[in-house]
Amino acid sequence: MSSGKVLLGVLAGVAAGALLGILFAPDKGSNTRKQISKKGEDYADALREKFDEFLENISVKVDEVKEEVSDFTEKAKAKVSEVKKAAKTATE
Repeated sequence: MSSGKVLLGVLAGVAAGALLGILFAPDKGSNTRKQISKKGEDYADALREKFDEFLENISVKVDEVKEEVSDFTEKAKAKVSEVKKAAKTATE
């Protein structure tokens, strides 16, 4: 199971538990709705932060792969150039 799915499951469980706890609390309806709204905003903010971190990590990995591919391409071009020179000198 991927860590993303586990994290999403944990967040969903925490949100459901908090929602049920607030719903069964002996408080006025208007106060309960405000609490639910506040908790929802808090969870949405936390989820946004996690998503931003995930995107940043993906961006870093993509940049690393691009760099590796660029290095590999340069090495391959140099090797092809060497082989061409060797073939040219061998045929002369």
